[in-house]
Amino acid sequence: MRFPRFVEAVSRRAELPTEQAATISRAVLQTLAERVTGGESADLAAQLPDELSGYLAAPPGDPPTGGSVEFLFRVAHRAGVDPAVAEVGVRAVLTTLREAVTVGEFEDMVAQLPRGFDAMVDPIPRPGDV
Repeated sequence: MRFPRFVEAVSRRAELPTEQAATISRAVLQTLAERVTGGESADLAAQLPDELSGYLAAPPGDPPTGGSVEFLFRVAHRAGVDPAVAEVGVRAVLTTLREAVTVGEFEDMVAQLPRGFDAMVDPIPRPGDV
């Protein structure tokens, strides 16, 4: 999935202007890179096009502490939006990511996210789910 299509999907899901969806997408990917191990960040980046994978470069040092609320505040700060908009954007980005990478890779990423984060991630559909 190319970056413009990714952003269009986020924009549609979050009901945000395309430019704001792009900014939030970058902020979410950068914040994800801080929260998962370097290896997981690289695995996720390998399944995304260069325009997206560049935002998943794992920063040096220890990952920040804090739960899902801290994650939202980091995204909001990076994107220059209020936390409510950031939350809608995070949900849209994660749903779009789930469609862009393999189920196993998405599950591996989610397993490394802060406690309480599962409330922002829609359940992964299983074969046979109606």
